[in-house]
Amino acid sequence: MTRIEELEQLITRYQKSYYNGEGEISDAEFDLLWDELKTLDPANPILHKVGADSGNFAKVQHIMPMGSQEKAANPEQFLEWAAKHQYDQYLVEYKLDGASLELQYENGYLVRAVTRGDGSIGDDITANAKKMAGVNAAIYKDGQLVPFTGGVRGEVIMTHKVHETYFSDKANCRNAANGLMKRKDGQGSEYLTLITYDALATDGKSYFTSEAEKIRWLIDCGFNVVRLVICKSPDRVIAYRAKVMEERKSIEYDIDGLVIKENKINLEDASRARPDRQIAFKFSLEEAVSTLREVEWSISGGTYTPVAIFDEVELNGTKVQRASLANPDKMRQLGVRIGSHVVVVKRGEIIPKIESVVEEKDLETSEIPFPHTCEVCGSKLVDEGSRLFCPNKACSKRILHQLLKFQDVVDIRDLGITLITSLFNDGRLKSVSDIYSLTVEDLVPYFLNEESMEADKKSLGAQKVYNSIQAHRSMKLSTFVAAFDIEGIAETSAEKLISAGFDSLEKLLTADETQIASVPGFAEIMAHTLVEGLAENAEEMRSLVQNGIINLEEAGLGSLSGKSFCFTGELNTMKRADAEQLVKKNGGTIKSSVTKDLSYLVTNDTSSGSSKNVKAAKFGIPIIDEKAFLEMVK
Repeated sequence: MTRIEELEQLITRYQKSYYNGEGEISDAEFDLLWDELKTLDPANPILHKVGADSGNFAKVQHIMPMGSQEKAANPEQFLEWAAKHQYDQYLVEYKLDGASLELQYENGYLVRAVTRGDGSIGDDITANAKKMAGVNAAIYKDGQLVPFTGGVRGEVIMTHKVHETYFSDKANCRNAANGLMKRKDGQGSEYLTLITYDALATDGKSYFTSEAEKIRWLIDCGFNVVRLVICKSPDRVIAYRAKVMEERKSIEYDIDGLVIKENKINLEDASRARPDRQIAFKFSLEEAVSTLREVEWSISGGTYTPVAIFDEVELNGTKVQRASLANPDKMRQLGVRIGSHVVVVKRGEIIPKIESVVEEKDLETSEIPFPHTCEVCGSKLVDEGSRLFCPNKACSKRILHQLLKFQDVVDIRDLGITLITSLFNDGRLKSVSDIYSLTVEDLVPYFLNEESMEADKKSLGAQKVYNSIQAHRSMKLSTFVAAFDIEGIAETSAEKLISAGFDSLEKLLTADETQIASVPGFAEIMAHTLVEGLAENAEEMRSLVQNGIINLEEAGLGSLSGKSFCFTGELNTMKRADAEQLVKKNGGTIKSSVTKDLSYLVTNDTSSGSSKNVKAAKFGIPIIDEKAFLEMVK
C-alpha cells in the first residue's frame, strides 16, 4: 500500500467517526494527515468532499452549501493566500471547534435544523436543536417578528464547564457535542449551545449588505454570534492570531483557528464546494505561546548566540523549553523582552525558534541583558547586529573551534574531538597548519603510557592518525574554505561562489563585498562576514596551498559534480558518513535538510510519509534509493 492510499483510508475513517459523533483523533492531528495528502496528491478527490452523517435521521437539503474551507497551517501559508486576496479589510472570526448546524426559517419561524452531512444534504435534528441554547424558535428584532425566510448557520459547541461537570468521560468537548446532538432520544441536547456566524435570505429581501452587517443583524435578532475582529492587513491578522493563541486557554469553548474573509458578501464564492475568498487559518501542533523567562548566550567559537528559555510547551508531541533567537538584530526586530509572551514554532525538522511577540498592554517586562566581553579572553565583543562575536583571532576558544571544524569538514575521522582537544590543551596544536606538522612521535604519547614508550613499543593508533591526516591533503576548494570556520559559510555556499566564477583561492581572497553580494544566495550581511573571515585567514590559507601542504582539486571533476544529496534513514551497504564522503569525493555536495535547490533525496523507504519525503515531493525533488545512488556514483 502506498502512503497516498494509506492516507485516503485514514482520512475516510476519521471523517466517518467524526460525523457520527465519536471522533478518534484531534482536529490538529487530522489536519496533519490532510495536509500531507494535499502535498503528495493535490488533486485527490478525498480532499474535495465532506463526510456524511449516520442514517438515523431524515435527510434534508441545505439552504446554504456547507463545503470545506481552504486551510493555512502557518503564517507563511496564510501570507501566500493573502497575496492573492488583497482586501481593504480582513474580517477575522474564531473558528469554532464544534459541529456545524443550519437553522432553516420560514417567515421568521424555525422549521428545520440540519447537520452538515456531506455538505449538501444533512440530518434533520430539529427536535434536538430546539433544546439547545441559542436556537431561536422564532426570529424577533426590537420585539417584532422578523419575517425572515432562509438559513442561519452556526456551530454547536459544548463549554468547558459543561464538559468538566457532566461529560468528562468523553475525550473532548467536540466529540461530546457531536454525540449528543445526534441522539435519537434527544437526551443531553439541553447542554449544548449554538453560536452563529452566517445567514442567507431566500425570499428576495435584503437584511444586510456586508459580512459585518450580517453579524450585527444576528446579534440584534438575539442569536449568539462568533467573535468578529476587523484587521487592516495580513500582518495584523497574524499578530491577532498570536494574541488569540495566548487567550485561547481562557475562552469558555474550544476554537482551533481563525476564519478570515472579505467584508463583501460573495454568494457565488460561498456556493462553491471549497470557497476561494475565505480561509481557515488554523492553530498548529507546531506552534505555541509561552512566557520568556531568561536568555542564555550559547558560545560557538567566538560567536555568541541568544537562546530563549521559556515556560514549557508542547510542540508536535515534544516538550520544548528552549528556542533560538538567532542574533541581536532578530531580537530587536521582534521587540522581545524578559516576561514577553512569545510565539514558539517548530516546523518540519527546524530547531524551535521564537517567531513573534504577542502584543499586550500593561505587561511587566524587562530588558534582556547582553554579554559585553569574551568569557575566555576578555576582549570586548563586537555587536554587528547579525552576530555578536569575539574579534580576537588569538582567543583560545576560537582557535579550538576552528581546529574541530576543520577536522569535521575535511573528515579526518581518526583525528577525533578528544585527541584534538588534548593536543590543543598541551600547546601542540595552535592553528590548522599545525595539524599537518604532526608526526607519529608527536602522537605516540596520546596512545601509549610511559612504560610502553620506554619499552620502545610502536603505537598503531598514532600511526593510523598520522596516515589519516596525510590522506587528507587533497580537497576541493569549497571544502577548504568551509573548513576554516567562517560564520555561516558551509560547503554548499562555497560551491555557489565557485559556480559564479570565484573558482580559485586567489579569486576568493581578492573579491570585495559587492562582488560576493551579487552571487545568488548571498546578501550584504553574508558577503561582509565572508570577506572579513577570508581576510582574517588569508595568510594561513595561502601558506598551506603555496607550500604544497594542501592540494586544491580542480572544480568540475567527478560524476556527481554540481549535484547535491540529502540522506535519510538507514543505508544497507555503508554508513551514512561513508556515503556522504563518497558524494564529496565525486564532486557532489551534502545537505542536511531538504531545500528547493536539492538535487536528490536518498532513502531506502521511497514511499514513506516522513517529513523529508513529503517536502521533497512538494518541491519536485527526485527521491532515489541506495541502489540508484550507487549507480550514479559508478
